[in-house]
Amino acid sequence: MKIAHLGILIILIGFMMVPVQAGTKYMSGGPKMTASIAGSNELAPGEDATIRVNIENNGLIDIKFVQSGIVERDDLPNTAKMVRVRLESGNSPITIKSDPQMIGDIRGGTHVQVLFPAKVNTTASAGTYVLPLTLEYTYLREAEQHGQDSITYTYKEVNETIGLPVIISPKAFLGIEDITVDDLNAGNEGYLNLRVRNSGYAEAGSAILKIARNGNSPVIPTDSGIFIGDFPINAIVDTRFKVSVSRGAGAQSYPIDVFLVYRDDAGDTVTSDSVTIGIPVKGKIEFAVTRNPGPVHTGDKTVIEVEYQNTGGATAYSAQARISAVDPFTSNDDTAYLGDVGPGEKAVARYKVTVADSATPKEYGLDSEIRYRDALQNSQISDSMKVSIVVEQSSAILPTVIVLILVLAGIGAIYYFMVREKKS
Repeated sequence: MKIAHLGILIILIGFMMVPVQAGTKYMSGGPKMTASIAGSNELAPGEDATIRVNIENNGLIDIKFVQSGIVERDDLPNTAKMVRVRLESGNSPITIKSDPQMIGDIRGGTHVQVLFPAKVNTTASAGTYVLPLTLEYTYLREAEQHGQDSITYTYKEVNETIGLPVIISPKAFLGIEDITVDDLNAGNEGYLNLRVRNSGYAEAGSAILKIARNGNSPVIPTDSGIFIGDFPINAIVDTRFKVSVSRGAGAQSYPIDVFLVYRDDAGDTVTSDSVTIGIPVKGKIEFAVTRNPGPVHTGDKTVIEVEYQNTGGATAYSAQARISAVDPFTSNDDTAYLGDVGPGEKAVARYKVTVADSATPKEYGLDSEIRYRDALQNSQISDSMKVSIVVEQSSAILPTVIVLILVLAGIGAIYYFMVREKKS
């Protein structure tokens, strides 16, 4: 029995001789979160921007206890845990394109940067706006130790909002008041008339109004820019551009881009957002053969008449028709002046042709085209057309055959009477 007591005593003395581990206990007021926009907070209307937000934890440790008997804490009381951040538009003309983001723990005295893609409305008014940034996190509010080997944690959830000021800088942008066109047909040049307004919030100095082709649109600018000069807010100007249209375009509207290049108050060159507008285009000028010439005969030298009609949507000025004479036809006068031919009007061309004696009687097709000038005096050529001409056998052969028959009959009769008289 005494031996057992002695063993227990030795064990207790052994435990007392083992050095006790010292723990650390912190006293703190918790995390202190701040947020700010990294870099410039100035944005422009129509801008695709990335808003960089610095989130910093300025919470400090007030008191630190290091002594035996304290159980080591897993978390520091000034650490913001499981931080979730959300940036919203508020009453600003800015669209935030990001969902709330989880950024993990932020220890006291450290910071993280979060990126939020955003888009500023093209018609945004100049001024200062506040974007609400919401932070959601938890922190260690209290750690209560029980005895020498257990501890109870109490966490607190925090939801706080910080306002981030942003500035929308003044900018000029275009308002299209009116669109008209003059003589704009597929395959030719015409005029585009634009009435534009400075609908922005900044005066545009030394302004240049420009137009540009939109993708593969058949409307192609010939004049790409017009100098306006000083363009105050809400001022209206009328402009006129020369544009061309591809020949394969149909009768419908096609896009073109319009934008403004100017100098702002700081003397910097600024390009406004482009505005896409629709340009009405009429169909191309076309001709059709509405009346073919009458029949001709082999060996003829004659004048044929061909009637053409303008089936397009604009006037063809100083039109000249031409026919391509091929075997068995020849011509030393294969062009004819038609003059101005308006939409739906008809004109007759006269050509001198010679038909070969050896021509085979049948219907022939000759190519014909019309050269003309458009409203801007550009030379144009119509699509090729077919002129049908029927060649018949010359009627002059019939009298020759009859005469030959009569001659042969006369010779035969004379011969008959001579033979008969001789026999008599």
